[in-house]
Amino acid sequence: MHQLAAPAFAEIEIKKSRFLGQLYPLHSRAEARQTLDGLRRAHPGAVHVCWALICAGESGLDDDGEPSGTAAKPMYNVLVHKDVTNVLAVVVRYWGGIKLGAGGLTRAYGQAISEAFKQAQLIAVESRREASLEVAYADESQARHWLDKYQAQILDVSYAQQTCIRYSVKDKDAAALSADLITALKGQIRFSDDTAQS
Repeated sequence: MHQLAAPAFAEIEIKKSRFLGQLYPLHSRAEARQTLDGLRRAHPGAVHVCWALICAGESGLDDDGEPSGTAAKPMYNVLVHKDVTNVLAVVVRYWGGIKLGAGGLTRAYGQAISEAFKQAQLIAVESRREASLEVAYADESQARHWLDKYQAQILDVSYAQQTCIRYSVKDKDAAALSADLITALKGQIRFSDDTAQS
């Protein structure tokens, strides 16, 4: 699984219609909406702004008035084939006056995104693990030091009889982090809720 390091763009022309293929790294449907709103404002003369989104739990497709299945679906298929996540694929179409037919549209939209991928830099997505730890109040700063050292993301902190820190860490670092925390805190720590994520 991969994600984009940065946005990527390409333009193709087929029978005088211009197809602007665009890829954006993002993490939510809300971000996708903002990007799409900006693109519609930036391209008021475009006849269609079609998109496909693959994002954890928030995927979606929109043909934006093109015949059903001729725009967003081929774009989505390219994203699946490239094994990417957290990505919004957009094709802005400027009408050239010549009808392409369903097959021509399907090829054009898929090709516009494939061309954008030729400009894209992909980075591997590392799976992460969520866990919780409990330590004495006095040991919280030391626990945070080790979490920071392993670039763990602190998701939540609560205080009851002890400090409870819920965090996310790269899968490959989870065991080493736990071992270092146990050593540093002389065993005065409790872990729970290990769940794998990507």
